[in-house]
Amino acid sequence: MPEIPECCRTGFKWAGVPTGSESTLAQNQTYITGTSKTTAILIIHDIYGWTFPNIRLLADHFAAECNATVYVPDFFGGQVLPEEAVDETLKNPASKLIDIPAFFATNSRSVREPEIFSCARALRAQYPKLGAVGYCFGGWACFRLAAQNIKLVDCISVAHPSLLEKDDVENVSVPTQIIAPEHDYLLTEELKEYCNKMIPKKGLPYRYDFYPGLAHGFAVKGDPSDQGASRGLERAKNSVVGWFNEHLG
Repeated sequence: MPEIPECCRTGFKWAGVPTGSESTLAQNQTYITGTSKTTAILIIHDIYGWTFPNIRLLADHFAAECNATVYVPDFFGGQVLPEEAVDETLKNPASKLIDIPAFFATNSRSVREPEIFSCARALRAQYPKLGAVGYCFGGWACFRLAAQNIKLVDCISVAHPSLLEKDDVENVSVPTQIIAPEHDYLLTEELKEYCNKMIPKKGLPYRYDFYPGLAHGFAVKGDPSDQGASRGLERAKNSVVGWFNEHLG
């Protein structure tokens, strides 16, 4: 696991109050928003977890703009960052409040993949159309859900994915969107190039959105008071909406 860069551990909490409710999905605590009976979107969160207001606000947007029911399960076993990590300026970043190496040992790919699959299977059994979107930590998981021998979702979108491996890219088998900031220590230049080389060969719908000047984490923790970041996070949200409307609508 590469060192977690500062841009992954810090960010900004957005204004707004989430409008969904909490329940369970495949035994995982889950934020749910939307009323569609035919289309679902599974959001796989980043290091800030399922209670982070920003991820819930994004879920509300996707529910309204994609006419979908959106699910944000807890994939960190009840572990959430202290509230002071998500104040308006994140003056106390995650790196100062939790043991990052221990956190990722507890929440590694092998530990969390089974429950991510269980949640996707539960939604697959209920909804004719299912998409998945992942931010940072959630990126690798979306690729796994879209693998040729698994294929639990109809399309995926990932923003600045982490823990992504070349095998994940090689095995993807559904329409794929990547939201890629210019500066990203986890979605490396090598991985960007590999995605853009391998995925088009599969004959799948593929969209690579590049965000110059922006850094890892911007699509879920960007500073709305910064004009460039604000435009980037709005563009990223709209791009995901457009992708799901095209491939789930």
